[in-house]
Amino acid sequence: MLVLVAPGQGAQTPGFLTPWLELPGAADRIAAWSDAIELDLVRYGTKADADEIRDTAVAQPLLVAAGLLSAVALGEVTPGVVAGHSVGEFTAAAFAGVLDDTAALRLVRTRGRAMAEAAAITATGMSALLGGDPEVTVPHLQKLGLTAANVNGAGQIVAAGTLEQLAALEADKPEGVRRVVALKVAGAFHTHHMAPAVATLEEAAKELSPAAPATRYVSNKDGQVVTDGAEVVARLVGQVANPVRWDLCMETFQELGATALIEVCPGGTLTGIAKRALPGVATVALKTPDDLDAARTLIAEHAAV
Repeated sequence: MLVLVAPGQGAQTPGFLTPWLELPGAADRIAAWSDAIELDLVRYGTKADADEIRDTAVAQPLLVAAGLLSAVALGEVTPGVVAGHSVGEFTAAAFAGVLDDTAALRLVRTRGRAMAEAAAITATGMSALLGGDPEVTVPHLQKLGLTAANVNGAGQIVAAGTLEQLAALEADKPEGVRRVVALKVAGAFHTHHMAPAVATLEEAAKELSPAAPATRYVSNKDGQVVTDGAEVVARLVGQVANPVRWDLCMETFQELGATALIEVCPGGTLTGIAKRALPGVATVALKTPDDLDAARTLIAEHAAV
């Protein structure tokens, strides 16, 4: 059983879209999406520097567009499950047919702008903790006023809060945590700091007509399979200010019998976690078009017919 997943913010790197635009039809597709959301995805994906694509309003639609583009390049694929990490949930919602590509990009464009505005209210950020026991780490974060915004599994938790709180974490790591790594994001996503963005998204979502998922869609909220399109969208909206439980998503993948996992562009983060948390599950990360053949082989061996 094949799982198709999409990464979240922080996976972007300067120029990562360049090789994908060389594929037949890719440049035209990205140009059409750029026009639809009034954002030059080509420039940001090929020529912009790290600071420019760190901007939340840019990074989020850029990541969703890249994920969709790489999925198109895979050709026909019938995954048993789809899921995305944080903003990757929008990519997954398009994979599942809940939203069409343009609707997903327009909504995530609104999300990115709203979250950037919320992040500007207070200087906040996120840091990944490597190692440690969640039962020890989470209470320690709470003591410092931080939120366990991403519980990723395989010993990785991402803390979010003010820059002062994150500095205190650097000086006072939880027992067992080897390193604290600042992430390339511009705010404390998936925390109460993002509450203003939720209201904006709720208004934007009223214009949508979501369809029921055509394949099993696993939600970041609780790792559960969601079968109603309106509920998928409601969860997309609410997740902006609530923690990502990727650990629970992976537990669901296991329960459903996952044997292979493909992470769309810019892949690497989620496959890295899966290699540690899902032993025996074959993985491929789509970083460049050179990875497509390996992914197609995995599809032939593990996808539903």
